[in-house]
Amino acid sequence: MTVETKQDTYLNYIHGQWVASSSGDIEASINPANTTDVIGYVQLSTEEELNDAVSAARRAQSPWKKLAGNARGAYLYKAADELEKRLEEIATCMTREMGKTLPESKGEVARGVAILRYYAGEGMRKVGDVIPSTDSQALMFTDRVPLGVVGVITPWNFPVAIPIWKMAPALIYGNTVVIKPAIETAVTCAKVIECFQAAGLPEGVINMVTGDGAVIGEALTNHPEVNGITFTGSNPVGKAIGQKALARGAKYQLEMGGKNPVIVAADADLELAVEGTISGAFRSTGQKCTATSRVIVEDDIYETFKAKLLEKTKAITVGNGLKDGNWMGPCASEKQLNAVLQYIEKGKAEGAKILTGGHVLQGEDYDKGYFIAPTIFDHVTSDMTIAQEEIFGPVIALIRVDHIEEALEVANDVPYGLSASIFTTQIQNMLSFIQDMEAGLVRINAESAGVELQAPFGGMKASSSHSREQGEAAKEFFTTIKTVFVK
Repeated sequence: MTVETKQDTYLNYIHGQWVASSSGDIEASINPANTTDVIGYVQLSTEEELNDAVSAARRAQSPWKKLAGNARGAYLYKAADELEKRLEEIATCMTREMGKTLPESKGEVARGVAILRYYAGEGMRKVGDVIPSTDSQALMFTDRVPLGVVGVITPWNFPVAIPIWKMAPALIYGNTVVIKPAIETAVTCAKVIECFQAAGLPEGVINMVTGDGAVIGEALTNHPEVNGITFTGSNPVGKAIGQKALARGAKYQLEMGGKNPVIVAADADLELAVEGTISGAFRSTGQKCTATSRVIVEDDIYETFKAKLLEKTKAITVGNGLKDGNWMGPCASEKQLNAVLQYIEKGKAEGAKILTGGHVLQGEDYDKGYFIAPTIFDHVTSDMTIAQEEIFGPVIALIRVDHIEEALEVANDVPYGLSASIFTTQIQNMLSFIQDMEAGLVRINAESAGVELQAPFGGMKASSSHSREQGEAAKEFFTTIKTVFVK
């Protein structure tokens, strides 16, 4: 790799100060659309920095939880204002660091602003209930109290929205935070932390330590003074985190993979179904846990739908996300590109047929990045690897079925259950889908990807630890109930 210019070095944020790692080691954050572009350098921290951050969070937690909810909310409102002021800058950094297009990045930062304001308002909402007592001379009620120190481990695909939708509820309910962001997008996370700093949060309330997951993530999970762990990422890592947290009695929340289906019924609005499928499958280069991965189509309209899908897919413009007119960016890293290519080879080896894509893009606009063409497989059966395992890239597996009942069977025939959608105009199809689909998020006549911030989000089966993020549901994880009896 040839590096043209050295940019800023970003530090850890501990107890209100920006500090370097004791290791002295740093790692370059590289633009996946142009590997000669270095966004910045981030710390490869040691367990020493993680321990310092947890200690700072522990000391800050008691005075933070004693603040009135509206006072904590005021800090989140200020952080939202700071993030909004820097929307263009942070969105541009995100596109350079992760690869998604600038319009998508701007939308994500705007969502971060909205999440902060939503949870700021939670500081003025009820946290308990009055319960009738059998003693007429007593008052009995519930209160919600914070866990204490919460460890936050986040992925690279949503480097603003996911950290904020974990940190904001943690903070408003009185917890303090130590976040370990994905190393691939740690610069973007650092800029988010700068917004909290500018909002004036007390020292130690929020801390960030960057580094290798096997070092920092492991130490955060195992730390005896971390009371809860909230994680978004891969299933193997998530399961390991859950087992370790359980072993020491810490609360844990895991949001992991998906193999999300779209069912296209014979009565569907095909134009709407095609648009929803393409958006769900190829936005963010398919690097969403809710991305459409399997498209299950009734036989009567299979060929017509396939032709329309191919036409629209071939019209997708791929390139650097900072350039106007590019609809899809690169894979986020060389590692991710290679993983997608390996799945494509497995698909071909198992008998699926590529209708379009399936190759690395070449030419002046692509040779310095990790670009792959949007890919559609035909002749896919449910037992194939590409129909069972999460690919996390711009790859669609088309599956032909005879009727809706078979479509639902195929849709549920995976270990995951995060999101799913159906395109249909028949009420009975909608009701059957809502009732029988084994997924935490089901959408009718809309793409599989996306959930509104005020609604609970999480999956079934191997997709999550069965807890829910976002909306009012977040308080279930970030607090515990205390029952109070007053005589």
